[in-house]
Amino acid sequence: MKLLVAYKTEILPTEEQKEIINRTIGVARFVKNFYIYHNQEVYKSGGKFVSGMDFSKWLNNDYIPNHPDKLWIKAVYAKSTKHAIMETEKAFRKFFQGKANFPKFKKKNHQDVSMYFVKNDKKTIIRCERHRIKVPSLNWVKLKEKGYIPKHDDKHSIKSGTISQQANRYYLSVIVEQDCTAQVLNDTPTEGMGIDLGLKDFAILSTGKTYKNINKSGKIRKIEKQLKRQQRKLSRKYESEKKRVNEKQSKRGEATRKNIEKQVLKVQKLHKRLTDIRRDRVNKIVSELVKTKPAYITIEDLNVKGMMKNRHLSKAVREQSFYAFRKKLADKCKVYHIELRLVDRFYPSSKRCHDCGHKKVDLKLSERTYHCEKCGYVADRDYNASMNLKDVKEYKVIA
Repeated sequence: MKLLVAYKTEILPTEEQKEIINRTIGVARFVKNFYIYHNQEVYKSGGKFVSGMDFSKWLNNDYIPNHPDKLWIKAVYAKSTKHAIMETEKAFRKFFQGKANFPKFKKKNHQDVSMYFVKNDKKTIIRCERHRIKVPSLNWVKLKEKGYIPKHDDKHSIKSGTISQQANRYYLSVIVEQDCTAQVLNDTPTEGMGIDLGLKDFAILSTGKTYKNINKSGKIRKIEKQLKRQQRKLSRKYESEKKRVNEKQSKRGEATRKNIEKQVLKVQKLHKRLTDIRRDRVNKIVSELVKTKPAYITIEDLNVKGMMKNRHLSKAVREQSFYAFRKKLADKCKVYHIELRLVDRFYPSSKRCHDCGHKKVDLKLSERTYHCEKCGYVADRDYNASMNLKDVKEYKVIA
């Protein structure tokens, strides 16, 4: 059975390779923004939506030949530029379908654009060895983690990949087509499992196990305190530079900008550290769940967008990474052949008594223990919800 598996690791490019990567990412960002702007202008003039293919043809055959100052667009890997356009078209399509907001312009310092590369044809092979990988337009690039990405052979083939830059470090993500059979961790699957996600605790299982909210730990709070301090420091530097520009003081201007760049890097590193800790936590929880080999896993379709509208809870909801958990769990369930069930968001899992089925309509959010008025059943509110999710009859299978 062939399966596409993603691998991500850090790379150690040379200074020359860094320059090529940064230039390619810069062109991809410019093309994305230009495509959005071009469609806005066409819409204002009464025209129809310009597809990614049509925009690419117009850009290469009409716009660039008539604007010699834009020849630097063609100086980078062409597949990366084309992929940036098609990615933006997907964002437009999702907006038209009502699944996402209007595509946003990409800012230079937000680092959400990457360099894309792909296997062009059957003859082209993206080779990977133990300590290095051959990337189009970069040649051999050194890998920091040796032996993680599988070598090219009859069972493994790298189809495409991206190179991104975060906090002055470079990361490689590749899609590998490989032979993959379902890994049987236990000979006999255990019973099903219900998972109730929340803010007080991250996840409460129907087995009785609870995964604590890592964002309440001392480690996270210490890093967040450091981040606030460094952000205030960066803000003061920006205000100082703005004041110097307004007063037309040209002395030490270059040194001031370099100090700002150093401070920006400090803030980016702290942001990345927080992201890595939360992502690692999600990965470990998902791995632990699938290793128990349950017959099925049931989760609730949370209205995260609605929860984010509450200004008192929005920060806590964002930090919990509910979407990342659901996506990672779905991917793992496919590999291990575990059925993942999704329950409608309006199912009253917290309000329904697991013992007798009575629905407590006036249940308040502050009531952490569920008391059934009909049968006298008493249980933790979140544990009761996870048991209801485990035994629910109406659901949608998503993995």
